[in-house]
Amino acid sequence: MNDPRAERITGVLAPSVVQMEGAFGTVVAHAEPAPDRGPSDACQDAVAVIPTPQALVLAVADGVGGTRGGAEASQLAIDALHDALASITSDDENAVRGAILDAFERADAAAQATPAVGSTTLLVVEIQGGVLRTYNTGDSEAVIVGGRGKLKLRTVAHSPVGYQVAAGVLDPAEALHHDMRHYITNVVGDGKMRIDVGPSYTMADHDTLLMASDGLFDNVSLEEISIILQRGPLTEATQVLVELARRRMQYPEPGEPSKPDDLSLVLYRLPHRQ
Repeated sequence: MNDPRAERITGVLAPSVVQMEGAFGTVVAHAEPAPDRGPSDACQDAVAVIPTPQALVLAVADGVGGTRGGAEASQLAIDALHDALASITSDDENAVRGAILDAFERADAAAQATPAVGSTTLLVVEIQGGVLRTYNTGDSEAVIVGGRGKLKLRTVAHSPVGYQVAAGVLDPAEALHHDMRHYITNVVGDGKMRIDVGPSYTMADHDTLLMASDGLFDNVSLEEISIILQRGPLTEATQVLVELARRRMQYPEPGEPSKPDDLSLVLYRLPHRQ
């Protein structure tokens, strides 16, 4: 696209995909409801691809399962982010950061003020000139994988298991089968939200950014993700990841992870790499 516009996937009843390409690079976003949801049960995950004059902003929100209004919470968070970015009037590169942080606060306050809205994770990535920064509340995760499969960056999932993995106490492969994997300690909408702002990271030409809800990370290992992301176009990598996660959810095998859940992910690469 020569003049890409913001794209949001929220409340879908079937798999939905957004593909976008421009001077900022290439993005593929996907969201779909869990395989055990009914035909009228909406996906509680939401994603956004928002190009602005200053930056490309990507987001994944996962409405907390088992609570009322999870789908509404994730959509509210994505809409708050879109509206905050649309209201930027300054060309200052720091204006994007301010708008993102403001969106977290707006979403948290609005969710608390609306009884029908539950809570949600919110993971946002800001990319300006190939320099990336993460903003995170919850257990959705972002990873960067190099062209040879090296894991270069991983955000911390805000959960007991996520903290143990980050501290090196728990092996990532063991974490896939941990009894407390579904617990989460930090969300948008409960009044106790904490925003984890990551350091800046300069992407290399062959890096791939993956952002996803736990629907992916609970069903596909980091080793498998690294292998899939290091080759082929983003559309193909997205399809392979989605099909693997979906198969694990629907047809569990001994020794493999299997947790039926809504699934959302966003993949990004710098310009000129196909």
